[in-house]
Parts: sequence; structure tokens; C-alpha cells
Amino acid sequence: MIITRTPFRITLGGGGTDLPSYYMQYGGFVFSAAINKYMFINLNRPVVDDLVRVKYAKSEIVNHRDDLQHEIARGALNMLDIEKAIEIISSADVPDGTGLGSSSCYTVGLLNAIHALKRDYIGLHDLAEEACYLEMELLQKPIGKQDQYIATFGGLTAFEIARDGRVKVMKAIVSPSIADDLRRNVLMFYTGVSRQSMDILGEQNKGAQTSQKTVLDSLHYIKDSGYQIKELIEEGNLTDFGLMLDKHWEYKKKMSSKISSPKFDLIYQVAKDHGALGGKITGAGGGGFFLFYIEKDHDRLRNAMQAMGLREMRFNFEFEGSKILVNLINSESESQDHHVWSIPQVQKRMSVIHTTPA
Repeated sequence: MIITRTPFRITLGGGGTDLPSYYMQYGGFVFSAAINKYMFINLNRPVVDDLVRVKYAKSEIVNHRDDLQHEIARGALNMLDIEKAIEIISSADVPDGTGLGSSSCYTVGLLNAIHALKRDYIGLHDLAEEACYLEMELLQKPIGKQDQYIATFGGLTAFEIARDGRVKVMKAIVSPSIADDLRRNVLMFYTGVSRQSMDILGEQNKGAQTSQKTVLDSLHYIKDSGYQIKELIEEGNLTDFGLMLDKHWEYKKKMSSKISSPKFDLIYQVAKDHGALGGKITGAGGGGFFLFYIEKDHDRLRNAMQAMGLREMRFNFEFEGSKILVNLINSESESQDHHVWSIPQVQKRMSVIHTTPA
């Protein structure tokens, strides 16, 4: 049995510039934070039969991986050459469709587990790229590279994406006191609306590919503001960060008609009337969580959002990426002895090559 834990994320700046339709022309930049809400993957090899079992919102039992409906599980098993005799069980702290990167967390966590099952070491950068390849190339999802990378690396981390797709990973230099202030002043509320992001991202992709001025102008601003937001947070200038979120939201709404709605516009205005300096919907938009920055009278905002039917999700930052919690491999040559494996220290080897010092 192998169990992996992979963190969800919130985007602090630059969201949307990690899509190929943008970064292949202009280069991308995203600043993200992993949070202590997780996707758990339990991987097991049953000894009584050769069936493939995948349990998520549904439960599938098939004879061969190619018969699976779950496209990520099917793709991962194909890519890493496991045909049968496997069981995959997933559970998460937050449901999918909430804008926190759940699909990529599943992908990263599952790939991490399969590599551990095969006793096949993979570095952090390669794990993130493997997840990107599976989702973006094999499954042709209209998504970017942010979610796979922050799920793999964790922390408060920036990703600079070159036009050829290479990703430079930069850990933000944030003091513990500033990180505490940021975490305390960022409040998240669930809108009660889950959605699939593909329509919104597809519309944004089309706008970037056809050089629609409104979409490109918005993405250019969001990219530039991502650099500024990282600098503001590192310096501890959180007030200006909150104010930039307000302007960021106005630009983000221009990229697709599906990002906001009259209901969400009302929620945003009520939040500002009750002390929020700025905010945005997490992920592509259209549902999920509203994120607001507020420096005082936090309970005033909480009460206002509760009165509108929104539920708060409290969180902390998570400074580790996808990790193996349990690794019990029963080797036939060792009878009933079990090996408990921890994450190899050499995992730092490849990540050092591709990251700047924290």
C-alpha cells in the first residue's frame, strides 16, 4: 500500500499566463501558495485477482486499464505501463470544481504513488513535467502548468515559464511573521457553486490565440502584477497587495463572460463594503471560492458572507509539495516482511538544478 498527500493551492498573482496560448508568445509568470487542504491517493496491488479498481465519486471495476472511464487514472497507468492488478482510491478535503487545482493534484499524487510502487525515483521537476505532459499533451486539456508545479513543490512559490515551456521555480523569500499576517488577512468563502473550468479556459485560450486585444491586455497586466505581488509580499507590503487584488479582479473579469455573474458581483461589492481591500474568485472563475484580503474587523466580513450563504474555509500555508505518507511494499522474495520507505533525501537533487535558492 502507498498513500500520497498532495496540497491544493491558491493563486496570488499571474493566473492564466501559464497557459501555452499565452506563454508560447510572451512567457508566463504565476505566483501561488499551497495550502493545507489535500488530495489523498491510496494505491494498492490486490493479490486475489488482476482487476483494475478505481474509486472516486464513482467506483469502477474493469479488466484492463483501457476500460476505465476516469481519464487521468487511465492515462497515468498507460503512461507508466501498468495494465492490471491495481487499486486506486482517492479522497480530498475539497471537492473538484472549486478552483483549487484538484485535477492536477490527483495527477501529481497518482504519478508520485505509481513511481513509488515501481521503486522508480523521480525528481520534483520531472514529476511536475510528467503531470503537465499527461494533462496537457495526452489528454489535451486546455490548462496551464501552474497547478502541477505548485502541487509538486508546495510553499509560496513563483513559476516563470519560458516561451519553450521550460519552468523556472522560485521560492518566495517571505519571513514567518509576514506569512502569518498574510494567512490571517486572506479569508476564503465557498460560493456554493462548483464548475468545470474547461469552458472558461477554452474561451481564454481562443482569445490569446487570436490576439483579442481585451484578453491580451488583461493577461499582460495580470502577468506584470504577478511580479509586483510577489515583491510586495516579500517586502511585507500587504496593504498594497490587497489593493492590487481589487484591480486584478477587474482585469480578470474581462477575459471571459463566464468568470463572474451578477450574484458574484454582488458578493464582491458586499465584501468591499465590509472591509475587504480586494479579492477574486480562485482558479478560472465561474464558481468555487472567493478569496478576500482584509486587515481589520475580520468578523464583520465573515458575518456578511455568512448572511449571503457563503461558508468560510480556514487554512494555513503548506510548505511541502506532494509527498508519500505511507509506502508499504510487500516483496515476494521477503515473504511477509514490509518495507517502510520515507521520501529519499536525494529528492532534492533534481529540484536544486531547477530552482533558485529560497
